[in-house]
Amino acid sequence: MIGVFDSGSGGLTVLAAIRERLPSADILYFGDIKNAPYGSKTPAELSALTFRAFDFLLARGATSIVSACNSASAALAVSLIDAEDFSPERVIEMVGPTVRYFKHADSKILLCATPATIASGIYQNAFAMVGKDIRTLAIPELAGAIEFGESEEAIERIVEEALNSLPRDGYSAVILACTHYPLAMNAFRKAFGGGILIFDPAEAVAERVEETWWPREAGNGKLSFFISKDSEPFRARVAEFFPESAGKIEVIE
Repeated sequence: MIGVFDSGSGGLTVLAAIRERLPSADILYFGDIKNAPYGSKTPAELSALTFRAFDFLLARGATSIVSACNSASAALAVSLIDAEDFSPERVIEMVGPTVRYFKHADSKILLCATPATIASGIYQNAFAMVGKDIRTLAIPELAGAIEFGESEEAIERIVEEALNSLPRDGYSAVILACTHYPLAMNAFRKAFGGGILIFDPAEAVAERVEETWWPREAGNGKLSFFISKDSEPFRARVAEFFPESAGKIEVIE
């Protein structure tokens, strides 16, 4: 069984991409809405929350785990994996597949992410290892606004105000390095106009999942959803992405 975790509904974009490639895989999704958003957490807080998410998924039978939260990627240190007695090849996070996608591309990249993701340097370091320099932009309020159902107008305003701090031209690709951000894809497309790739890493991650874990993760196609706090916006997004599972969301304490 594949376990997928995120701070809330952002990881549903990753789950949908995995589901498209591996329709028969059994997948368990955990959204930690009680502690969302993760993007403003300290490294110590992120490590504790990530450890808890691993524990939860493993206790319910996950044999492989996708960390669909970019902010949590920096917490996936070897020490954490060792503490869980969990081999690294059983974990896929967001950074590696994203960097691999652009490894041979001649792209001028702007990476938009949460403050925690950018402060960790995890994307900057990974791109530097393949000889690429990127520009980064933190958008502190965006993940929370998306998670808790702010209006489209409010989300567009947050994106616009963040982008006012830097030139918008000169890029060939914008990476949405927070799984919540693709849920605001229209706001980014409106802000940048045409002629630029707005990249959602979900497909790259799903491709890595298929390459690494298929056919080992063949199952009956069962989807299970757990959240740490009830949320109408989360339920609405599950109904949108996975209508057959809309009534199968369990709230845990």
